[in-house]
Formats: sequence, C-alpha cells, structure tokens
Amino acid sequence: MTTEDLLRRIDDLEKRVAALEGARTAQHVPASGGVVEYRGTLTEPAELTWRISADPAQVLALDNGPRTEVLAALGHPARAAIVRLLALEGSQNSAALQEAAGLGSPGQLYHHLKSLTSCGLVEQDKRGSYRLRPQAAIPALVLLTAASDVAGQLSG
Repeated sequence: MTTEDLLRRIDDLEKRVAALEGARTAQHVPASGGVVEYRGTLTEPAELTWRISADPAQVLALDNGPRTEVLAALGHPARAAIVRLLALEGSQNSAALQEAAGLGSPGQLYHHLKSLTSCGLVEQDKRGSYRLRPQAAIPALVLLTAASDVAGQLSG
C-alpha cells in the first residue's frame, strides 16, 4: 500500500468519524435526568477523536439485543484477548490472533471471530487479516476500561 493510499484512507476515516460524531451529538440532547459521556482520542492506526453524550433514560430504553451481543462478544477471555491485541498492534493475521487468544485450532479462532465480526467490533481487511472497525476502536476501549473499573483493576 502506498503512502497516497494510506493518506486517502485516513482522510476517508476522518470524514466518516466526523459524520458519525455530528449525527450522534445531534441525536443525544441530554434531558434533565443527567448525561453519560465518553470520549477518546487515538493516534494509531489513524487519528480519531470521539465524543458521545447520551441521556441515560434514552440509553436504558434502547433494545437490549444489539448491546448484549457486543457485551457477550467481549465477555469471553479469548475474544477479549483478540480485541486487546488488535487495539495494541492494529491489523493481525489469523495465526497471531490464534496465539494471542491461546486457541488450539483455527476452527476455535473462527468461532470467536464470527462473534466479534457479527456484532461490529472487528472486520476483515483486504489482506486477509483482521482489525478493529475504526468506528468501534474507542468504544471497545471504553468498554474494556469500564469493565476494568468495575472489577477494581483501576483503583490504585
């Protein structure tokens, strides 16, 4: 991949994130009951800035199906290991993901990848490797951080 291709892809990602941020911010005008927010900035594999504000009552009223798919996908140690590796290192081939997850066979790996891809956390890229979806990178880190906080891992 050339530098020009990378710059074009980064530009496309920045436009998509800006559109998503604008759409989500406009939809989530906090009610008087409070606000829940998360935000983040990444510099690798591309520069992304994310800020989500939501009315807790609106969030709690949403259908549980899609969100529990994401939580279930992250709720397995092998899948969490895959997401952690992709967040740390970017795109990875199947062999690297299988090793990181401690899985004994490619079949086991593809079972876990199916869960991660079907809920929208991970996608296969053009080279036959896998990566976090750009739109899911910061939310996935937020979920892992929140779970670490609830588990008492962040308090020092």
